[in-house]
Amino acid sequence: MSRSVTGAVARWSGRPPRKVAVAVAVLTAATVGIGVMPSGTALADTRASAGATPVVTRAALDPSLVAGRGATVDFAEQEAENAATNGTVIGPGRDAYSLAAEASGRKAVALTPGQYVEFTLPSDANAITVRYSIPDAPSGGGITAPLDVTVNGGHRTTMTLTSQYAWLYNQYPFSNDPNAGLLHPDWWITECSCVPSATTPAPTITKPFRPNHFYDEQRLMLGRTYRAGEKVRLTVPAGSNAASTVIDLLDSQLVGAPHFDLIAANVLAFGADPFGRRDSADAFDAAIAFARRTHLKVYIPPGTYQVNRHIIVDNVTIEGAGNWYTIIKGHQVTLSTPAPDGSVHTGVGFYGKDASVGGSTNVHLSGFAIEGDVRERIDTDQVNGIGGALSNSTIDGLYIQHTKVGMWFDGPMSNLRITNNIIVDQIADGINFHTGVTNSVVSNNFIRNTGDDALAMWSEKTEDANDTFDHNTVQTPVLANGIALYGGTDNTVSNNLVADPIREGSGIQVGSRFGAEAFTGHLWITDNTTVRAGTYELNWNIGLGAIWFYALEKNINADVEVVGDNFLDNTYNAVMLVADWPVKDLYSITNVHFKDIKVDGTGTSVLSARAAGSASFENVVARNVGAVGVNNCGSFHFTSAGSEFSLTDLGGNLGGGTTGPWLAPWELPNTITCADRPAVVAPPAPSPW
Repeated sequence: MSRSVTGAVARWSGRPPRKVAVAVAVLTAATVGIGVMPSGTALADTRASAGATPVVTRAALDPSLVAGRGATVDFAEQEAENAATNGTVIGPGRDAYSLAAEASGRKAVALTPGQYVEFTLPSDANAITVRYSIPDAPSGGGITAPLDVTVNGGHRTTMTLTSQYAWLYNQYPFSNDPNAGLLHPDWWITECSCVPSATTPAPTITKPFRPNHFYDEQRLMLGRTYRAGEKVRLTVPAGSNAASTVIDLLDSQLVGAPHFDLIAANVLAFGADPFGRRDSADAFDAAIAFARRTHLKVYIPPGTYQVNRHIIVDNVTIEGAGNWYTIIKGHQVTLSTPAPDGSVHTGVGFYGKDASVGGSTNVHLSGFAIEGDVRERIDTDQVNGIGGALSNSTIDGLYIQHTKVGMWFDGPMSNLRITNNIIVDQIADGINFHTGVTNSVVSNNFIRNTGDDALAMWSEKTEDANDTFDHNTVQTPVLANGIALYGGTDNTVSNNLVADPIREGSGIQVGSRFGAEAFTGHLWITDNTTVRAGTYELNWNIGLGAIWFYALEKNINADVEVVGDNFLDNTYNAVMLVADWPVKDLYSITNVHFKDIKVDGTGTSVLSARAAGSASFENVVARNVGAVGVNNCGSFHFTSAGSEFSLTDLGGNLGGGTTGPWLAPWELPNTITCADRPAVVAPPAPSPW
């Protein structure tokens, strides 16, 4: 979410703004340039290992473990650590600011010049996507480096990888400069347990400070169809200027023929350049105007089109040939004077009209890619892939990369359907319903490597209502949450798959924060799966739950139904309910109901209660629990009456771990079991129930 924060911060005695990041591992300025891994990145033995039998995963797990959850996609995911390689496996590791933590499944393969990783195609394919990381330049700004792609030892193609859209540093809103001093020396930081500007002698701050956002991805058409069983090898050529090239995964797919529409307003007829040599924005505007007058669609044929500003859409259908064929690519442009909304840049994006003038309606966008040029986070900038207000509209089959936010909507607006899109490598959010978005659906989308919440409903000033996030896949949000709900009425989060959140957030969050309206009515969180969720919140010095409820600005007392969810391989807790310390006696969390839940592996407890309130539990089955099942601190008064948080056992709550049943009679209803920072026992990998 794009929000600014100011002021000094403290630890648990005063919750810091989420954007105040904390460090586990840092690089020196020298290592940034030469590609040495961040400290804390575990290295496994070099191996020229198996991989002849392809291992296809979803969120780095056997697909059977997440069946029915997340998006149905056209590609097969193969993790590099499961492929044949003579490189070095890094990880597993979950410490923020490390290459392992930001990798899918918390592992990847590091290659030096001359080394390779080889994938066996699990099915016919003519296209691949490579997720990778290469070093930054010593002074920031990124480098380019080659990667050779061969199939069965021939047909070599050289990809030009770039780190120009990766490698952020420092405190929120981050910097591209690895050598910069603290952006906010008046904020409390973990590294010195102090406010640097108020500390004498001044602490020494290691640079680069808090490197993150290491990965990017690139797509490649192979030129022909290769059969299942054929081998795709990625090799770093000798003499590469990248001292290390880290390969996270390869997605392979069979891309169909391009879509053509002969009865449409073709942008080529209005002067658009499919080779991208000149700006086509005016041609797009002309085609849209003609299409509206003649009641035709707009068609964008195969090609790469340069567009360096917003295309305003209203009452129009725009179709491409498919997101592998029609690419709309732009440069970020500095405005001569700031726009009224505070933007200092513009860039490629399709925008509805502002809600203040009624917004747009009947807009239908499909079948093209939007590739931006955003390399820094400026929250006032409107440099999103899709924006504005779009009612009674659809967005389907887009690929959006390198914008600030994939899709950011400012309501009021209603009845938007977002389906079958891929959103990757964002500086901030994936999709955000901000302010009064109602009766809208986000379904079957794949979102990877966002710089903030991947999916969010943010009811600032006006509540979001009757919205649904369903069957989406979220992987590796570098900051914040996979799915975040900030206030709202009668909203649903269902059948989603969320994996590998990195820091200052978790899999799913329910939060009264950021000026959001209260939760009212019902909130349904049903049949979702989180994997390797629960991050270490260093400002609090505690671990978060895979799903966490956070009372900061209001009570959370709507009817919240958490039903049918699976929480797998939880770094810390499966469930956390927490109020911020300064308001712990003002706000509580009540009326939350957990039913038909499976918890497979917790580093600590199944439930961590750090707030006043209550919750009920029915048919919650847990195994491989690393600590006492309920860590009940309540609101930390520790009176003889017990905790301020009470649990109701509705039956069927089974299983546990080394300490016995996770929900034992002696823990009910409100026994104080508070271990403020319990030891962590790494759980085994998830397995079938």
